[in-house]
This record gives sequence, C-alpha cells and structure tokens, in this order.
Amino acid sequence: MASFQLSDRFGRIATDLRVSLTDRCNLRCTYCMPAEGLPWLPDESVLADDEVVRLVTLSARLLDVRSVRFTGGEPLLRRGLPDIVRRVREAAPEVDLSLTTNGLGLVHQASVLAAAGLDRVNVSLDTIRPRTFAEIARRDRLGDVLAGLDAATAAGLGPVKVNAVLMRGVNDDQARELLGWALEHGYELRFIEQMPLDAQHGWSREAMVTADEIVTELEREYVLTPSPEWRGSAPAERFLVAGGPATVGVIASVTRPFCGDCDRVRLTADGQVRDCLFARRESDLRTPLREGASDEELAAQWARAVGGKRAGHGIDDPAFLQPERPMSAIGG
Repeated sequence: MASFQLSDRFGRIATDLRVSLTDRCNLRCTYCMPAEGLPWLPDESVLADDEVVRLVTLSARLLDVRSVRFTGGEPLLRRGLPDIVRRVREAAPEVDLSLTTNGLGLVHQASVLAAAGLDRVNVSLDTIRPRTFAEIARRDRLGDVLAGLDAATAAGLGPVKVNAVLMRGVNDDQARELLGWALEHGYELRFIEQMPLDAQHGWSREAMVTADEIVTELEREYVLTPSPEWRGSAPAERFLVAGGPATVGVIASVTRPFCGDCDRVRLTADGQVRDCLFARRESDLRTPLREGASDEELAAQWARAVGGKRAGHGIDDPAFLQPERPMSAIGG
C-alpha cells in the first residue's frame, strides 16, 4: 500500500512515471538534436540497472504509481532493458509497463520484451516515405522501423501506437497518407505538436503545425468525430475515423495544453526527478540513493519534489524559457 502520494498544491496526483534509461540515440532527428549528436552522460552518472529497478519498484509500492513508460534517448540501446522489465514486472505485477522507442531495434527485441512482461510500445515515426525519413532522421533506416512495427504486432505488444510530428515544409503534406497507412496496419496514430525541446533551441511557434491544422488536413479525406470515451488525463484528443472503431489522436501540447489534468512525473537516466516535461528544476534522487537512503526516505523526497509542481508549462508566457536539457536527455 502506498505510503505517500505524488500530489501537488493544485490537487493533481501523479500516477504515471516516465523513466529515461539513456540519453543516447541512434537517430539524429532534426527537431531533437544536431547532426553531430550531443555529449552523452558519463557512464558513472547513469543509474545502474539495480538502481532503476529499485526506484521504479518503490514508486509503485510506496507512491501509488500505476503506469511506467521506459523512454530515452532510445531505450532499446540500454543493454539491460529486458532484465529491467522482467524484474519490475515481477516486483510490481499490477503496473502497466510500456516503452517509447524509435523502433530500430524492435525486430530483434520485441518478442524478448514481451516475454519479460512489457505490455505495449509506442513507436515514433514521422513519415512512411524513405526520402523524407532520411531527411528528418539523418539516417536511411525506415525499413528497420517498419520491420520493428511488424515485430511488435507479432509479439502482442499492442495496441501498437505510432507518434508522428509534422513539420512545416517537410512532412506537413503527409498527414492523410500516414493515417491511411496506420488504418491499414491496425496501428493507433497520434500526431504531436512540435514542442520547444530541441537541443538547438530553434523551435518557433510560427513554424509549428498546430492541432487545428492537422485535423483540418485529415478532414479533407476522412470523417472525424470526437471520441465519446472520457479522455481523463490522457494527452491525446481522440477522434473516431468514419464512425469508428478506428481512432486517431492529436496531442496539442502547445495550443491546447492539458496541464490541469496532468498525472505524469519523470525520472531521468541520471536519477533526477522532473515534475514537468518543461521544468527548469530537478530533484536529485541518485545521491541519496547511493548514500544509503531507505526506500521510505527516497519516497518522501520524491513526494516533496512533486509537491512544488507549477500550474502549467507556461509556453505562452513571454518569460518562458526552454529547459536546459533537450528531449533526448529528459525522456518523454
């Protein structure tokens, strides 16, 4: 039974934990990092497998976390990933376990991860055109991602979700094509507004393709109606396609923020608690963990860290500043 809740002064309770396992990635997507990559975290600063398992397990046991998503960087680059999944599943069998990945290694790991106890995967894929993929990711690896999606489906890691970011002048003409492809393969497609989380700090609101623009473009070919299902704290606004049962989602993090219903908390690969994707402060769990703090002491510090969460991300505030860490180092 939980000893604490990850609650803040606005009454929100975090039950969804995003755990970054590495800041490293084998793609160089233009909206995330420069072509030459970034300096990676030193190995000694990254939480060891045992440390990850301990923190995730105590979050479920003492902090009422009910859903855990492993992220990166690219989490499939973490050699111990299957064992981490297996040990968390054994220690917290009631927790929903998922993974957000670029899909490159799924063809080899999907069945292993399913056997270890992973429930679902989200795959980031912005285009199904090889030339556009190479332009965005700076790697010619579309075929590997598509094979990984097939492998995830075959392994039972469903419903398989695909996350797509549209960029003006790059792939903003491909929304309907992506949806048609996703419907054909049985994937749940979700479009995400591009957020100010790039390492280059080159994001601009004017260049961002908005949720309204995405829906308008999709409706040129598809009949969309708002899903009657309660959205709750889910980030995606879901629409029935041609009356259902197929759906498409739009995550309007910038233009229609859902901060008031947020139930997420993040743990970085180097053991820092982040109460918001756009937070500019972090709370260190790695140091007390390595200095011998008990599970109860770590849970109490975690709860204090979340207690100071701001009302919203503040992107529309003229004083808004991007987080110092880019998305690859924060984890989605």
